[in-house]
Amino acid sequence: RYGKNDYRGTIPSRIDIDERPAIVDKKTRLGDWEADTVIGKGHQGVLVTLTERVSKLNLVIPIARKEAVLTKEAIIEALMPFAKWVHTIIFDNGREFCRHIDIATALACDTYFAKPYHSWERGLNENHNDLLRQYFPKNQPLNNINQDDAKKALAGINHRPRKKLNYKTPWEVFCEMVLLNIDDSLGVAFMS
Repeated sequence: RYGKNDYRGTIPSRIDIDERPAIVDKKTRLGDWEADTVIGKGHQGVLVTLTERVSKLNLVIPIARKEAVLTKEAIIEALMPFAKWVHTIIFDNGREFCRHIDIATALACDTYFAKPYHSWERGLNENHNDLLRQYFPKNQPLNNINQDDAKKALAGINHRPRKKLNYKTPWEVFCEMVLLNIDDSLGVAFMS
């Protein structure tokens, strides 16, 4: 029968969000990320979005099409400079994330998937996608957005003070936590 063994909608080696370490939920460790894609009007252009859960730092990478290979390359390129601070990445169940094993291998991290139709399991990233829509409205195609446009939007988002961060910006919190991480690994104490 048609569709009996149709696996086009499955993601290979998908690990459910319930399997992730408990420390991720505590939001005390730098390096747990949420990923998603934002689609332009008429499916013209795509933005890959990544949000770090503790600092709330946001990264955005424009890609031409919502394809697994392009999404994988964008995520690896964006997170490679932060590879030391990438422990987990949580995705939704979109087919564009079916290359998650390649991402996990390249970044030496673990990947997990939210339950289908449970967008609140990646709520921080969904909220940041709404902030991104202040710069790139829903009725706008995204195929003409380049990395410079994305950087301008990110400057506004990552340098906006947040109440949840004691009115610090995501960029400030991320940098402070990176410095604390370096201090701990070197066994060095800096006076402030």
